Amino acid sequence: MAQRLPPLLALRAFEAAGRLLSFTLAADELHLTQGAISRQVRQLEEFLRQKLFIRLTRRIELTDAGRDYLESVQLALGVVENATRRCLRDKHRILTIDVLPTLASYWLMPRLARFTKMHSDIEVRLVSSIEPANLQNKEIDIAIRVGRLPGKRYNPSCPRIDLVMTDHWRGLDAWPLFDDTLVPVMSRHLATQMSPIVEPLDLLRFRLINNATRKNAWHDWFAFHGVGPLPSLNMVDYGHFFMALQAAREGEGVALVPSIIYESLDDREHLCSPIQTRVPSAGEYYLLMRETSQHDPAVVAMRDWLLEEAHPRPGETLVEPVPVMLCPEAGRMEQVV
Repeated sequence: MAQRLPPLLALRAFEAAGRLLSFTLAADELHLTQGAISRQVRQLEEFLRQKLFIRLTRRIELTDAGRDYLESVQLALGVVENATRRCLRDKHRILTIDVLPTLASYWLMPRLARFTKMHSDIEVRLVSSIEPANLQNKEIDIAIRVGRLPGKRYNPSCPRIDLVMTDHWRGLDAWPLFDDTLVPVMSRHLATQMSPIVEPLDLLRFRLINNATRKNAWHDWFAFHGVGPLPSLNMVDYGHFFMALQAAREGEGVALVPSIIYESLDDREHLCSPIQTRVPSAGEYYLLMRETSQHDPAVVAMRDWLLEEAHPRPGETLVEPVPVMLCPEAGRMEQVV
């Protein structure tokens, strides 16, 4: 029996516009004009005899029929995309992960050989960046970022995280990896040069090594311990945590780093954490992936492996993605509670 299907170009235009809620952004993604996107969407609406969008002055919204149709179209296009990849590849699938630089160096890369041994047909490529992850262009399969989950309430006394995980939450799953807890780290040799370090206030005797991406970390860390307001601090800035750690190794001062990074170091015998309290930040580490990637075996395999590495407790049930939903009025994501 002949099947009556809508034009593929119209489906692609509708999927991009529905996912981004913008004809302009859809046009940029598909390298078309805004007028072409509008015409293709209108062609699809005429084919379906249904309005898919409510066109307002400065924005568009999906109708109820449009939301239902978008979900089905995304699933269908995902199936076609994965089948196409299987046909095009020779013997392996290339999987791209966008991860924070220091976490990639100290936590992820030392573990990747285990994944490759289990999945020899999957070639893993790493991209390091601190910029908001962009999974909309489909060049990235998985991103690992740290920051605030939109809509989630955080304790205002916890250290702030200035990084933004992504600018486009629509159509993404967020899987929790680690809490972000900050610990002071310094060389053992430097720690013995002065009187014993007993309380947070004692760290003010040393130069404080700051990470440029966490410009408020030291002030917030001291405030969490009830120390402050502080005068101008003896502080030096570095661009990444691995630079701050190297400066701490060389005795330049005390760095403030996430515990997941400190605990992943091979040379901890040369370093120490003089204050044992663990200060939780106002944010966490998350694995981000497209909802439609649940049909991609390679992405699912990497996701499950990363979650097992992050939560290595025998017999523990696999963690679930943090549920988020779109708040249309504000154009942002809210956590479902």
